[in-house]
Amino acid sequence: MAEMSLNELTALLRECAGEEDGVDLDGDVMDVPFVELGYDSLAVLQTTGRIEQDYDVRISDDAAAEAHTPRMLLAFINESLSQATAA
Repeated sequence: MAEMSLNELTALLRECAGEEDGVDLDGDVMDVPFVELGYDSLAVLQTTGRIEQDYDVRISDDAAAEAHTPRMLLAFINESLSQATAA
């Protein structure tokens, strides 16, 4: 996998932490804070743990904590994927 897409990320968020009523993850959520999407830091950490397991990459807890939006989290994920592919 060269790069994770927003659709793949939102699917994993749904699987790992569910989806709050009234939140449309299929919309333009790239820059919407996770808190507004109904996800706390634990939900993001659970999701990154799943990504690490499924894609054999490492995403630091600090990076996951600093990622306040899907765009920021995808940047960390895709950087890790890119480094894993290059190794």
